[in-house]
Amino acid sequence: MIRAILFVLFIIVLLALIGLAIWQGLCAADSDGTGHKVATGVLATLAVAMLALTIFIPGSVHQVDTGTVAVVRHLGKIEGMRQPGTYFDLYMTNHYETYDTKVQQDKIVTAAYSKDGQTMELEVFLQYQVQPEHIMDIATQYGSLEALQSRIETQTIEKTKAVMSSDIAMNIIQKRAEFSTNVSEAVREGISADYYVNVKDVVLTNIDFTDEFEKSVEAKVIAEQEKQAAITKAEGELEVAKLEAQKKIEEARGNAEAQKIVAQATAEAATYKIIELAKTIGYSINETYLYSVDGVETEYTARQAETETVIFLGTKYVVDVTSGPGADKFKSLVEDYLQYLAYLEQWDGKLPEVVAGDDALSIIVPGGN
Repeated sequence: MIRAILFVLFIIVLLALIGLAIWQGLCAADSDGTGHKVATGVLATLAVAMLALTIFIPGSVHQVDTGTVAVVRHLGKIEGMRQPGTYFDLYMTNHYETYDTKVQQDKIVTAAYSKDGQTMELEVFLQYQVQPEHIMDIATQYGSLEALQSRIETQTIEKTKAVMSSDIAMNIIQKRAEFSTNVSEAVREGISADYYVNVKDVVLTNIDFTDEFEKSVEAKVIAEQEKQAAITKAEGELEVAKLEAQKKIEEARGNAEAQKIVAQATAEAATYKIIELAKTIGYSINETYLYSVDGVETEYTARQAETETVIFLGTKYVVDVTSGPGADKFKSLVEDYLQYLAYLEQWDGKLPEVVAGDDALSIIVPGGN
């Protein structure tokens, strides 16, 4: 831009000087043409001078923009570096090479193979920035920023392929994030200090397998999902079966416990009934009370008050078979009563048939099963 402005200014000045020379020549003209010759000489001199200035001055003004630096070569040899600004160096001897110091963004696409031979297309996003203090080293070793960029891309491709070929395709699909991290670490390590750049970011943005392989993976995933669904269903049914079985077990335990309680109540009622029958037919009954006193079982003839150390255990009845009708009669009494209880369990609710005669009553008891 500065060069163009200077060139236009020089052209304007040149035209102005030419016009001034012609005007002076005309004013100084005489009959023998001396003024015309003088004007022509002045014009020629000014033209040569302005042509020389036009050729050398605009081309020797160099501008280095913000975000760039320039390497100055003097007759082909690196002389120094220029920061952003405007400089005057004779362009015939000094040449400026501009290097971009802003963050460079590069999208690299390459093909690779997994460990099991599956083809994939990879896309790597790379951000890096050249180190301005080493621009002269870059110019010396690589010759240009384009050459350095080409070397960085080559190194990125090599490191990415090495990482992706270390495992089978299925594992790569399942662990994409992990492989992206591995690629980033490998590329950062591969772009060493000799490249004179600061790596900002490396991301494996895409992994694209062949259509055939992706279809096979999709089919496998669907099959695995169906398998898991079947397993879940079977586990659910098994859990329901377990709960049902547990319910039945609990019900059986409850029924058994109920039966036990009923049996205990029936036995206790039968015991009391036998005692009452024994009393009614003349047997002597000795009644005592059982207690646990400090853990020791003790008998009392009268009821005691219960405390933390005195606990009531039950009532003890002793039948004196020597009194009343005798031991055999008591035994028969017990057996008959137990048979009576057994009859009650099988009784269908029908009452015995009673037939009255002149001197007796006949009772017919329905038979059991």
